Amino acid sequence: MSDISEKPAGELWGREGFREDLYITATSLDEAGDAPAVILPLAVWLGLEDDVRFATNRRIGVSVAPGENIEPLLGLLDRIPLIALEFPAFNDGRSYSKAEMLKNQRHFKGELRAVGDVLIDQVAYMLRTGFDTLKVSHAVTLERLADHNLHDVPVYYQPGRGSHTAPGTYSWRRVPVA
Repeated sequence: MSDISEKPAGELWGREGFREDLYITATSLDEAGDAPAVILPLAVWLGLEDDVRFATNRRIGVSVAPGENIEPLLGLLDRIPLIALEFPAFNDGRSYSKAEMLKNQRHFKGELRAVGDVLIDQVAYMLRTGFDTLKVSHAVTLERLADHNLHDVPVYYQPGRGSHTAPGTYSWRRVPVA
């Protein structure tokens, strides 16, 4: 097993492994100072003027809590660089539905990030629903991610990102249409 003391809690992980997080999380632009990349809460992000929200010299992402509605974001997806969906507890799965809608139904091209209490058993499902990166705080999950110790099931019962084999097939059964 690897020594996770090298990986601070909350470090950013993607399919390629751990990397530096270029974004800071703030409650307002004033708090963010001159940071070139910031993640703001949904209510704060929605309160910004468009010329501030989509400034070319600063990337401003949005953080969405499980109980918040993502409808106001849907018409602006092509201009949002990052959406961070929060997981305040490992057993709160509402953000999975938002990820599925954003990536697979609305084709969000920006970075989709899971933030919070993420357990290693959830990582494969998060990747299937469209998350690009994870900001993890759980120590065991950090250790397993550092060791590239991910396990996924070989067959899926329901459709998901990457499970569609070809148009006209049943992705959840892997049986071609007759």
